Amino acid sequence: MTKKLRVGILGATGMVGQRFIQLLEHHPQFEITALAASDRSQGKTFQEACTWRLAGEMPAFVRTMKVEAPQPPLDCQLIFSSLPGDIARDSEGSFAAAGYPVISNSSAYRLDRDVPLLIPEVNPDHLALLDSQRAGRGGHGGFIVTNPNCSTIMLALALAPLHSRFGVKSVIATTMQALSGAGYPGVASLAISDNVLPFIEGEEEKIEQETLKILGKVTAANVTDAPMDVSAQCNRVNVSDGHMAALRVKLVQAAGIEEVKAALASFTAIPQELHLHSAPAQPIIVREELDRPQPRLDRDAGNGMSVTIGRLLPDNVLDYRFVALSHNTIRGAAGAAILNAELLVALGKLNL
Repeated sequence: MTKKLRVGILGATGMVGQRFIQLLEHHPQFEITALAASDRSQGKTFQEACTWRLAGEMPAFVRTMKVEAPQPPLDCQLIFSSLPGDIARDSEGSFAAAGYPVISNSSAYRLDRDVPLLIPEVNPDHLALLDSQRAGRGGHGGFIVTNPNCSTIMLALALAPLHSRFGVKSVIATTMQALSGAGYPGVASLAISDNVLPFIEGEEEKIEQETLKILGKVTAANVTDAPMDVSAQCNRVNVSDGHMAALRVKLVQAAGIEEVKAALASFTAIPQELHLHSAPAQPIIVREELDRPQPRLDRDAGNGMSVTIGRLLPDNVLDYRFVALSHNTIRGAAGAAILNAELLVALGKLNL
């Protein structure tokens, strides 16, 4: 049996940090050997520092681990980060400079031109940026790879087969985003009960900018944004987990609805070819029912790593419209970062 890689988690006490712990508990390639979090948690055991918010019990193996500062050194070979954006840049940068590979769920480095904004099924070629990133940031052995915003992952994964096959000229996205996307305690109950909040700070800009980078063309040192228009409106809804988006798409080349459906339903890529541990057999699941997808019924598809699409129809304004759904803390956060790490291992990119 191959020895597991030792990993550290930054922001371990938060919602996404807890999801990292849950998903890594029985992972065949990674074992958690370090936990780090904010000042108020440091020096405590994880059980003392963290109120477990996920279903089931806190895994026994982390309960007595000491929570450390999110600065090097840590007893690990690889860093997973779920730090808030306002502190992530300094912390993640310091780990990369110290030689650690950093796989981040934070927004801090996503739009840096030499940092891969990675969805393994969509743009694995963007890992070519790592050589220029290392050279441009001092030649150290460490690096930073980020995964996108939780809604962007869903959107870009749904658009990727259409853009590859037909070209996407423009897309309009209206999201309905779950409460867990706001962390804990998140949105006040009196604000969201019997209500929809039509504003999530920074979310629309992230979707519009990140999608273009992910679907863009990579060179040795940069990414040229995809030549499409993306317009997003984001809403917070009273659902625990599972982000949904109503999408309208204009294609570059004409395509019949059966061609569009086949492009989505048949889509697979390198994670499926390599049989990566966290990769779903079907990255995109197309449902025929008139009332699907629904968060409660479909968010856990593919162990939370598949995007479910339904309501695929011709559109009277653009070409086609459909509804997409994914689990925002699994495919949209911790699971996405773990899949990124699995791809880096499989491609021999960690240099450990």
